[in-house]
Amino acid sequence: MNSIKIRYTFRHKGSGNIEMKWYSIGQLEERAAAKLSPVFSDEYELISRDLYTGLKDKNGRMIYEKDIAEESYINPMTGKKVVDRYAIEWKSGILKLKHIDNQKGADRYLWMRFDEVEVIGNVYQNPELLEAAE
Repeated sequence: MNSIKIRYTFRHKGSGNIEMKWYSIGQLEERAAAKLSPVFSDEYELISRDLYTGLKDKNGRMIYEKDIAEESYINPMTGKKVVDRYAIEWKSGILKLKHIDNQKGADRYLWMRFDEVEVIGNVYQNPELLEAAE
């Protein structure tokens, strides 16, 4: 049961700062959320709850929904390095790597490639990673 982890993303109502907290189901069941952290108060707005996928990237970092991941490889046809960026998302009950720049290629299933990607941020703390692709 403790392998189920949730990342909570909050925005401070006064400053607009983004704060993230990570808890297992066991931690949440042990005590009231307000006692876990001050972010569970009226001063903060809950933006999102993101589920841990149960997978880790090539560096051992836990992968959560709405993370942004990067994959780099050498194109066998050109011999040049290629860097693709993906947003981690659930779609129709399947965990996918959603291409940030849809012009580059197709989406991929994360369970097939999780050990080939590196988490470089998330959509809340690094929106510029998404905007750069648009």
